[in-house]
Amino acid sequence: MAYPIIDTHCHLDFPKFNRDREETILRAREAGVVGIINSGISLKGNRISLELAEKHENIYATLGLSPDIEREGTDKEINAILAQIEANAGKAVGIGEAGLDFQDCKTNQERKRQTAAFKKVIELAKDLDKPLVVHARLAEAEVLKLVKDVDTIVYHCYSGSIETMREIVDMGYYISLATLVCFSEHHQVLAETVPLENLLLETDSPFLSSRKGRNEPAFIVDSVPVIAQLKDMDPTEVAKMTTENARRAFNI
Repeated sequence: MAYPIIDTHCHLDFPKFNRDREETILRAREAGVVGIINSGISLKGNRISLELAEKHENIYATLGLSPDIEREGTDKEINAILAQIEANAGKAVGIGEAGLDFQDCKTNQERKRQTAAFKKVIELAKDLDKPLVVHARLAEAEVLKLVKDVDTIVYHCYSGSIETMREIVDMGYYISLATLVCFSEHHQVLAETVPLENLLLETDSPFLSSRKGRNEPAFIVDSVPVIAQLKDMDPTEVAKMTTENARRAFNI
C-alpha cells in the first residue's frame, strides 16, 4: 500500500545511483513518497544535492560536512565546504549531515579535530537559522551537549541508547529512524519508545536496505507498517504524522 510519506535522509548524489538516478526518483514517487531530503556531505555531494533540488520539485537539499572529512580533511577542504554551505544556504532546507563519529576516531587528536570542525557547522546552523542534521555514532550524548543552543536538531539514523533518546526528545528535537527498523531489534525498541511527534523516517539510501541490495527512497514505505504495529496504530496515521513532522522540522 502507498502512503504519502517523506524520506528525510538519503544520498542520491552517491555513485551507486549514477546508472539509474532518475528511475530511482520515479520509483519513489510511484511508491507514495511525496518528498525526498538529499543530504550532501562533501563539496561535490552538496553541489549535486542542490542540482537535484533545483531539477525536482519534491527533492530538497541539506548541505553538510562528513565526519570523515571533519576528521581527515585538510583545513583548506573543510573551509571550502563551510564557505559553500554558507553561500548556498538559501537554497537548502537544512545544514548537515555533520557530527561526531567516535566509531572511526581512533585517537584523541582525531576526536578533537572532528569536534572542532563540527562546532563550526553548529555555528553556521545557528547563524543561518536552519535545522541541523546530526550524525552521531557512539557519540550521541557528546553531540547533544554541543548542539543545545540550536533550535531544530534532527538526529539522523539514531542508533543510541533509550536514555539519551529521551534527553533528545525532552529538548524538543527529532529522532530519525532508518529502514533498519524493519530488521533491527534495538531500532524496534527505539521506535516503540519515541513519541510520535518527535519521529522522522529515513532510508539513508544507498545504505541500510530493508530489502536485498541497495537501499532507495521508495523503500521508506517498508518502515511504516513495522512502526504502526510496534505502536499499535494505523499505518496511515504513522505516515501522516511523520510526514507532518518532516514538513515542520524542515519548513517544507
